[in-house]
Amino acid sequence: MVAPAHLAATSCAGIVLAAGAGTRYGRPKALAEGGAWLRTAVRALADGGCDPVIVVLGATGPKPYLVDLPPGTEHVWAADWATGLSAALRAGLRAVARTPAHYAAIMPVDTPDVGADVVARVLAAARTAPHGLARAVFHNTPGHPVVLASAHWNAVIASATGDSGARTYLRDKSDMVCVTCDDLATGMDRDFPATTAR
Repeated sequence: MVAPAHLAATSCAGIVLAAGAGTRYGRPKALAEGGAWLRTAVRALADGGCDPVIVVLGATGPKPYLVDLPPGTEHVWAADWATGLSAALRAGLRAVARTPAHYAAIMPVDTPDVGADVVARVLAAARTAPHGLARAVFHNTPGHPVVLASAHWNAVIASATGDSGARTYLRDKSDMVCVTCDDLATGMDRDFPATTAR
């Protein structure tokens, strides 16, 4: 289905990066807290204005039934997930490129306190930014989501290697809008189960 032109120009797809093995956590973070982190990330993107929301799987295997995907969620499998975060990012952006979306909001699965209000704020900033780039910032530290207009997707895919994700591409982007979200969340990523948080 093709979206009307006025919607395609502003629509945003969400990407949940959930492909890693979660070595420090002890299992894939797509399964963390009984799938609660994954459901939270999907809900934050969907309620924050993203449609569709695409979950990128990897270490859990290509079978989506092994992961408790929320209803209506799409998924792709990054076969090369073990090479690092960049594999999930590339798979997610390639999947979004097949939709009518003009923006992509990227969120890792392990930032469970980032909610829809953060997503909506960053997405609104990206839509009004001259080059369609915006990211959440928490206490002067870059965080997620990161929102990229479609004009940037191919360059991000080409430059993403290892665990760098979009960092290499965004490093020199002085036109990226940094959106302060300290009042809404900590933005901290979780590497350990709550009982052994460090």
